[in-house]
Amino acid sequence: MQSLKVTFPGSSGDPLAARLELPLGPIRSYAIFAHCFTCSKDLFASRRIASELALRGIAVLRFDFTGLGASGGEFANSNFSSNVEDLQRAAEYLASHFGPAELLIGHSLGGAAVLAVAADLPEVRAVVTIGAPADTEHVIHTFSTHVPVIESQGEAEVELAGRRFTIQRQFLDDVRRQQLETKIHNLGRPLLVLHAPGDEIVGVENAKRIFAAARHPKSFISLDGANHLLTRHEDATFVAEVVSAWFARYLPRPSSAEPAADHNGILVRASGEGRFQQVVEAGRNRLLADEPESYGGLDSGPSPYDFVAAGLGACTSMTLQLYAERKGWQLPPFTVEVRHAKVHAEDCVNCGEGRNGKIDQFERRIAFETDPGPTVTEKIAEIADKCPVHRTLEARSHIVTKVEAANS
Repeated sequence: MQSLKVTFPGSSGDPLAARLELPLGPIRSYAIFAHCFTCSKDLFASRRIASELALRGIAVLRFDFTGLGASGGEFANSNFSSNVEDLQRAAEYLASHFGPAELLIGHSLGGAAVLAVAADLPEVRAVVTIGAPADTEHVIHTFSTHVPVIESQGEAEVELAGRRFTIQRQFLDDVRRQQLETKIHNLGRPLLVLHAPGDEIVGVENAKRIFAAARHPKSFISLDGANHLLTRHEDATFVAEVVSAWFARYLPRPSSAEPAADHNGILVRASGEGRFQQVVEAGRNRLLADEPESYGGLDSGPSPYDFVAAGLGACTSMTLQLYAERKGWQLPPFTVEVRHAKVHAEDCVNCGEGRNGKIDQFERRIAFETDPGPTVTEKIAEIADKCPVHRTLEARSHIVTKVEAANS
């Protein structure tokens, strides 16, 4: 997968820090992951679940709510309603830059937030909660001893998970006036409830209440042996596997009558992150292009010349494999390494006459794990030179540029 760093404005207008985990292959759907109360997008469970879903073709946007993690704004000024609005902003950003969010996943209080916002996002096909409370007021129990001070003095500093946060009275007022069970009843989306029976933070009775309030289709999976934060690798992986399999039921199946994606055309556009980062779309496949940090880039993807070298390497490997199939050869495993450099023409032995200045040189190295035998070895370089990309690079290509402006 590829992890793309992005930002977008949150409910208060401050920038929210996010990561978009992109599959290397075709993207089946887009999802948004909402983290737990006072947590961040970089919590182990958030990272692991997003990564595992990306491996299964689901691109996942995980972000820090206002005032948390690397996001801007003041946590003291935030509340549950602002979290819901942050989710709406995340969905708007995802839809305008990549694709609509069809799946919402929320962990703990983030689960309550996705339940509250889902009905307002028409593109959402399904909702998943992990260790979520059945009512937003449940979060007050985490700092209950400070509530009298907050109510009398307007705010108090509390310690949660080893960190200190300022909680204001407006936060209490906001969570108390939420009507989450009504939202759950009117969800209108397939719902998957995941909860650990031994959850020490949000008791499993909350899952029972959520499940009872929701209408079908709804499902419940017990995370036996897991803790609230899903700190074990196997628990986070299991959640991703279950979510991926369950959500597949609600994705439309590709119609055989639909035309195949055009893999001949490449679409490139700036991502908005860094000086050089680009999103490259090849049919249903999406990649990132960038420059190294030493050149002022983010080093989040291959450079343009890396893509050219990759094309030559991939074409060489495919050509050798196809030739071996036709000849009935059993080739041992091999790799193709391609390096690009600018060299002076006079230093290039096979560049031909009349070349001057610097030229592009691609050095290709084909390495076999075991000796393929003299018959194969003698033919390898000859066959590699017949690779179509090799021939294109050695020939002079004609490039036609057309500039189109959108109609005003």
